[in-house]
Amino acid sequence: MPNLRFLRGYNDAVVLGLARSGAVTRVDLAERSGLTPQAVSKVVGRLIGEGLLVESGTRNVGVGKPRTLLKLVADSRLALGAQVERDELRVVLTDLAGDVLDRAVAPLPPDFDPPTFVAELTRLVNGMRDDKLLGVGLGFVGPLDHRTGVIHDATGLVKWHDVPLRELAEDSLALPVVLDKDTNTAIVAEAWRRGEQLRDAVLVLVGTGLGVGLLLDGQVYRGARTNAGEFGHTTIQLDGPPCVCGRTGCIEAVHNLAARSGDLAGATSIVGLAVADLVQLLDVDHVVLAGRAVLAEPEAYLAGVRAKLPTDDWLPVEVEVTPLGDDVVAAGAAMLVLSEFYGRPR
Repeated sequence: MPNLRFLRGYNDAVVLGLARSGAVTRVDLAERSGLTPQAVSKVVGRLIGEGLLVESGTRNVGVGKPRTLLKLVADSRLALGAQVERDELRVVLTDLAGDVLDRAVAPLPPDFDPPTFVAELTRLVNGMRDDKLLGVGLGFVGPLDHRTGVIHDATGLVKWHDVPLRELAEDSLALPVVLDKDTNTAIVAEAWRRGEQLRDAVLVLVGTGLGVGLLLDGQVYRGARTNAGEFGHTTIQLDGPPCVCGRTGCIEAVHNLAARSGDLAGATSIVGLAVADLVQLLDVDHVVLAGRAVLAEPEAYLAGVRAKLPTDDWLPVEVEVTPLGDDVVAAGAAMLVLSEFYGRPR
């Protein structure tokens, strides 16, 4: 992704990241960032000058002069994020706090090609443009390369082979673009929402496909080729139905067959079995469920997953449906842009 050139360095990103969690004082920032009070003072002065922070009241600390509170000016910069399903494009506008301010949704034609997609993306983005925009994040169907911005062979989209989507989108939009798998942007959104409470988690996205986003030790895990999370294309039934990926008996194919036949209990049980394997393999303590299938029957999917998880008292696993609803992938894509802006204060 091109350098956004809004911050002078890591220290600016650290201070902004801490301010995102709520009103803070200069002393708070120094203690929590490890920066010297002098460095914090310089950074804060610069960020106030750029309209990113504002002084907002005071806090009494006992004896001595009250400390001035600093607050993030959330609407001083904006980001757009997009979710690309096999049949739909959703674009959301977020502020620096990651709150969704606006959204637009449009259908995509069957087996759409790159020019059709870029034209529709450009149309929606142009309707939400603002001079405060930092860039656009795209959460797309994998496999893809997050680093180079290339879609390699998007499962179920036959016209998407080695497509340099980031480059095409930047040329059309004249904005910085960051590309990642939809499951990864979704787990980014949850990590922003939960902060340090969420360190080892999986987000299971059940939409037109089935995949997972992995948060391990507080970091999104993408793998050696940034293609981790193709969980829907692991085998769960050796003599199972054919899958769009070319294999047979994949979790996605078995789940979708049950769902199409009206067997909700079977579909949710399959997801539960698959998630239980993930929990056993990775030792995560949080599972977040998302995607249109889950949102249509949230209680059934929650019950299906919980019924298959370990019951040992010392292996608690929290299971929830994302509160971000249909926006989780697109909002996470926008937050990915904001993450580039904030840097990596962890």
